[in-house]
Amino acid sequence: MYITFICYIFLFVGVGSPPVAQQSDQEAIYKIMNRQISCWNQGDIDCFMEGYWQSDALMFISKNGITYGYDQIKARYIRNYPDRKAMGQLNFDIVQLQPLGKDAYLMVGKWMLKREEDDLGGYFTLLFRSINGAWVIVQDHTS
Repeated sequence: MYITFICYIFLFVGVGSPPVAQQSDQEAIYKIMNRQISCWNQGDIDCFMEGYWQSDALMFISKNGITYGYDQIKARYIRNYPDRKAMGQLNFDIVQLQPLGKDAYLMVGKWMLKREEDDLGGYFTLLFRSINGAWVIVQDHTS
């Protein structure tokens, strides 16, 4: 009877709250997203790109196709958003952040870009991985 009682305590203590490591990982990922908003809204694409994996294997998917590699993706952002006016003011609405294992998360969200002449927006799916102890975006599908 005593062993059954102890088993129930362990069962209920673990239900309802994510493990501390998982909560810490999620906070780190949200921090990256908040930093990206801040960097973008200051017109700093270099800073914005710090959230991405600096690798040739980084992947960006859009309606125009797939772009591979950190440098190519950064060049794409600079080409499409050449100045502060084109960059506008960015905001994200995170719909879901789902763990895929101890070193991977999938994020689904909505992006909104307010500009003087028009507003843009759409949805994104980001794959985050913990690489060398740091969370980075390894795949970005934005539409």
